Amino acid sequence: MSKTLKKGKETILVVDDDRAVCQMLEIRLPMAGYSALTAHDGATALEMAEHKTPDLVVLDVMLPDMSGYEVCRQLRDRHRIPIIMLSALSEIKERIMGLEAGADDYITKPFSPRELEARIATILRRTKDASSLSSTPPGTMRVGQLQIDTNRQQVYKNDTRIWLTYTEFKLLELLFEQAGEAVSRADILEQLWGYAPSRQSDLRVIDVYVARLRSKIEDDPKNPELIITIRGFGYVAQRYTKLQEAMGA
Repeated sequence: MSKTLKKGKETILVVDDDRAVCQMLEIRLPMAGYSALTAHDGATALEMAEHKTPDLVVLDVMLPDMSGYEVCRQLRDRHRIPIIMLSALSEIKERIMGLEAGADDYITKPFSPRELEARIATILRRTKDASSLSSTPPGTMRVGQLQIDTNRQQVYKNDTRIWLTYTEFKLLELLFEQAGEAVSRADILEQLWGYAPSRQSDLRVIDVYVARLRSKIEDDPKNPELIITIRGFGYVAQRYTKLQEAMGA
């Protein structure tokens, strides 16, 4: 375990048992304007996340004491820290496992340090933009039985709070801000993650997140009414007025 801390910098916790990767990022991240913390196992990572409060975690899947997926799940249960997962496994099922564990993004090894830095910058910028709204009066969207507070990033269904990850909320917000308009999966990827798709598996990520979101907000996720699939293209969120009419309001 090592650390390079500079006051006022956003702190990135890198969790990887490959010490060469950690050493490389300990050099690169400060050059990109961040402070760097490193851990080589899951238990240390969880302890550091608890006491050092990093702004983002870069998390490898293969760790000596527990899987990165388990570390991700435990982090997600305790914090809203953005998480980027790293893996030498490129199969789509591995990416889906990381996203289902609560990761905000997923990069396959070997990776370009510049690409990782760009992904980090995109996620931190979104987080900072959301935080800057916290002092303003809450903006609320009502969609059927859902109440979406876009400033506090909270969602209620029939007055019961629904807990969403940061990325799940931003996906919900993106779709409903364009309610009634079909949004392509490529546009969703670019708006939420900041990069254009380079392979089909990049678009599959969007399907995974929509499925997770539906499981939390839809009465019947297998027959969704709030977020509709446009086959071969993307998704469209139902307009509020249409939902009200469907409910007989």
